[in-house]
Order: sequence, then C-alpha cells, then structure tokens
Amino acid sequence: MGWKHRKRLILAGLHCFDSRFLRAFLTLGSQMNRQLYLGIETSCDETAASVVDAGRHVLSSVVVSQNQTHQAFGGVVPEVAARQHVETLNQVVSDALSSAHVNPHELCGIACTNGPGLIGTLLVGLCAAKALSWVWQVPLFTVDHLLAHVCANYINSDLEPPFVALLVSGGHTQIIHCKSYRELEIIGQTRDDAAGEAFDKVGRLLGLPYPGGPAIDKWALQGNPDAFKFPEGVVSGLDFSFSGLKTAVLRTVEKLPKPLPIADLAASFQSAAVKVLVRKTLLAQEERKVDRIVVAGGVAANSGLRAQLKSRSPVAVYLPAIDLCTDNAAMVAAGAYFCGVSADLDVRAYSRR
Repeated sequence: MGWKHRKRLILAGLHCFDSRFLRAFLTLGSQMNRQLYLGIETSCDETAASVVDAGRHVLSSVVVSQNQTHQAFGGVVPEVAARQHVETLNQVVSDALSSAHVNPHELCGIACTNGPGLIGTLLVGLCAAKALSWVWQVPLFTVDHLLAHVCANYINSDLEPPFVALLVSGGHTQIIHCKSYRELEIIGQTRDDAAGEAFDKVGRLLGLPYPGGPAIDKWALQGNPDAFKFPEGVVSGLDFSFSGLKTAVLRTVEKLPKPLPIADLAASFQSAAVKVLVRKTLLAQEERKVDRIVVAGGVAANSGLRAQLKSRSPVAVYLPAIDLCTDNAAMVAAGAYFCGVSADLDVRAYSRR
C-alpha cells in the first residue's frame, strides 16, 4: 500500500474520530445544561409522574386515572384511591423515566404535591418521593397542589408574572393575583361550593356519570343556554357562591316532568356558572391592571369557559392544554422549577391550607 493511500486512510479515520467526539461532546453539553425535575402527583384519584426540563418542556407525562373505579360510588372514595396509588405508582414513575430517556442521576430534583388534597392519597406520593430522594441522593421539593395547577400554564408557553389567575377545580375556586413566581395573593374565592363541585353535583341531579363536569359540558353543546334562567350568585367583590345555583337546578328538576330536558338544563346551568366566573375574572384583571389572564384547574377544560374568556377578555388569555387541566405530574415538576420548596425527609402532608 502506497504512502498516499495510507495517508488518506489515516485522515479519514481522524475525521471519523473527530466527528464522533464532537457529537458526544455536544450531547454531553446539552445534557449538562438540562434542568430535569421528576414530578409525582397523588393528591386525589390520578396517579401521575412526569419529567420536565426547566419548567417548560415536558419530556414525559404518565397519568393513570381511577375514574372508572369511582364511578360506581358517584365520587372519590379516599381509601380506595390511596390503595390504587400504592399498587400503581412504582410502575408509573418507572414509565415516566424510561419514556423521557432519563436516569435518576440526571435529575435536579424530585417534586411531589404534599397538599392540599386527600391526606391518605397525598401520603402515598410524599412517602414515595422521600424514598426516591434518599436512595438516589436527589434533592426533594414540595409543591402546593393549587399553585401547581397555575404552573401548568408555564409549560410550552412564554408566560411570566404578573397576571391574574382563575383557579377552578373540584375543591377550590379562587382568583389569584400572581405578582411573581413566588408572590401570590388570593383576592377572591368561593364562600361555599367550588365550581367543579357544583358541576359534579348538578351532573348527579341530571343522572349523568361521574365526573359530572365533562358530561355537562358535552350535553351543553346540544342544548339551549337560555332555556332556563338560573341565578349567577350575587356576592360582593371578587368572591363566588355556587350553592344557590345548585339549589335552583335542584328545584327546577323536581318540578319538571320526566324525561328531563338534560341538554337544556346542562346548557343553562353551565351558562350561569361560566358567566359569573368570567365576569369576576375580568373585574379582577381591571382592578389589578395586569395584561395577562390565566385559567387553571380541572374546570379550565370546560369549552364554554374557554370560549367566553377568549372572546370577552381585552388582554391575553393563557389556557393550559386539556391534558394539563386535570391533575397531572407535569405541573408539579414545573412548579418545582419555578416555585418549589426545598424539603427535608420529615416534611408532612396537609389536607387543607
């Protein structure tokens, strides 16, 4: 073999080595710049785990719902929910890590919801997060469940505080002035039933399956929102009340002949509930003089609420993706990045604030 031919082979080999080295170096560099958090969510009846990079980019999100289990009871049975979390959580965490192609030593932190929620179900996720943090020697973070719902809006968006957030879920209805990632002020809240709770109870009155919110939304699309005049609930300031609206639907149902006009009842109820939610949110935006409105929580998936806020708001409206409205772990991991609380292994769960 001549020298010129050998020289070409040597240069080709060096070129291949340099290319492989460069690719490996760039890959390592990109991994070193990542800020990966594993989120765990077990506050109610969803078992969830997710890996999120820098609070914005979801690498994996695994959610196992227990809706079918609890439908027979018309609501969540805490003991049953906790036992199913115990059976499911290990596999859910494993699937989240493998789907994200992430090893535990790459994580910046493990985050979990430690409240508010069902205390038995919260303990399952909290104990799991503590164990993984200790075994893997990865920092532990806790995230308030309600704040995590707000943080769902940071995912795949350019949202930054300040803004006004309407938090609407099965257990809470609040208007929050988010002044920074960590500085929040509750400026309005329900005085009785939460919006999601009212949806579920009215759904039960109409004979719809649990959870009632999605079922009412589906039927409302086929009904006349002006068929029945239901009260919005007159409360001063930015607070809400849904007990009167719920009772008005009950009294109407009791007087109507069977079969019930479910579509019209659902549309009329949803219209009344959405009107007051939108009106108070826009009032809060005007009072606080912010140029962004955020919606969070399970009821944020309601098509009527999403459409009304978008059409009536004078400022930008941020809505999470539908799969990020209900309980999930991606919002917990995002919350850990933006506003998580560094925790020791003796941190406790709480059912209420």
